[in-house]
Amino acid sequence: MKKLRGKKALITGAASGIGREIALALAREGVDLFLLDLDETGLANVVQLAQDLGVEAIGKQCNLADASQTTECLNELLSHWGTLDILVNNAGISCYGPTDEMTQQQWNLLLTVNLLAPIEITRQLLPTLLAQDEAHILNIGSLASLVAASKLTAYNVSKFGLLGLSESLLAEYGRGSLGVTALCPGFVRTNIFQTSLRIGSARQVRTPPSWLMTTPEKVAAKAVKAIRKNQPLVVVTFLARFLWFCKRMAPYLFLKLSRRRPKKRPASV
Repeated sequence: MKKLRGKKALITGAASGIGREIALALAREGVDLFLLDLDETGLANVVQLAQDLGVEAIGKQCNLADASQTTECLNELLSHWGTLDILVNNAGISCYGPTDEMTQQQWNLLLTVNLLAPIEITRQLLPTLLAQDEAHILNIGSLASLVAASKLTAYNVSKFGLLGLSESLLAEYGRGSLGVTALCPGFVRTNIFQTSLRIGSARQVRTPPSWLMTTPEKVAAKAVKAIRKNQPLVVVTFLARFLWFCKRMAPYLFLKLSRRRPKKRPASV
């Protein structure tokens, strides 16, 4: 995308973390914003900061697990602007724990928010995006889009799926005016570790050491660059790039080493 100033962007999960910083980074480039999040207070703060940067910013509280709420917000966006240039599918939740202890409700919630909602938002907005001279979809993936980890099965599935969505859209529309980026940050200093859903008997997920993590601001800078340069895949942190490289170069050895020996569970009485 050669020019950002004056473009219109929709960002989900914009009240905090990566979504917040992408919103502000785009606002500094002169992009008008339509922001969605469950956190109404955090969202209002981001809207005010963006407006102070001189762009139009609209915030709507939205539960992406509710398809009717999502559609209502998208209809309001199209009614207000009649157009859209940039879609950022950022909102997501995490869960941690033994897969065999996950409930149907937990599976449904995570897959709906992380994968089905981005698919539905993309489906509804794709005709509008394709009608522009240039447009871009930015899907915020994860290290889990590239490398699976134990006790994160549902999260892995959702992020692998988001990468698949990105690659499929790029294969179909990449020769035209639509750019698509899958951005896989690795570990980022956000509250996702503290708010991760605990599954069954699992303990609270541990926050990685700070030296393995990057900041939301750096991820946002990579995101803006990816939109400008139409980069199909961006892997941010050194750890993410290293693990992804090892998996590609020696997949069978990598999978063998990454397997965890399951702990024996006490026999039921």
